Amino acid sequence: MTRVRRAMALDAASMARLLNQIIEKGGTTALTRAVTSQDLTEWMASDAARSAWHVALAEDESVVGFQWLSPHPDLPPEAVDIATFVQVGQTGLGIGSALFAATARAANALGYVWINATIRADNEGGLTYYQSRGFRDWHIDEGVELESGQIVDKISKRYDI
Repeated sequence: MTRVRRAMALDAASMARLLNQIIEKGGTTALTRAVTSQDLTEWMASDAARSAWHVALAEDESVVGFQWLSPHPDLPPEAVDIATFVQVGQTGLGIGSALFAATARAANALGYVWINATIRADNEGGLTYYQSRGFRDWHIDEGVELESGQIVDKISKRYDI
């Protein structure tokens, strides 16, 4: 059984390692450069009053996934952006479901009306994950250039709380 709790600055190193494995594997995140624990600590602290960060823990208390909500300048104030990361090789085991249950409660408590997920169009796993949570397509950005120079389409999905 996966345990979920609020993320803390002490989790940043584990979260960075997990995310960097996903970035290195490629094909699922728009992030293309490695992140540091300092990056994640700063992201968690940024607009902390309007954001929520959760980690999923294995039985040995190691971080096997994390999810965050944060405001995005391209979204209206009643909407919040979400990002989800699950350890390579651990998808499909309920980690994302456990994270989303906590994150949706947090979004509601923060007063948001809907959650936006923007996913690379070539990320079938991510598209399926958000669709299975009840997200529906609302916007498509074509020909988006990533930091690496790669061009991808992005699909934005909406979940009404």
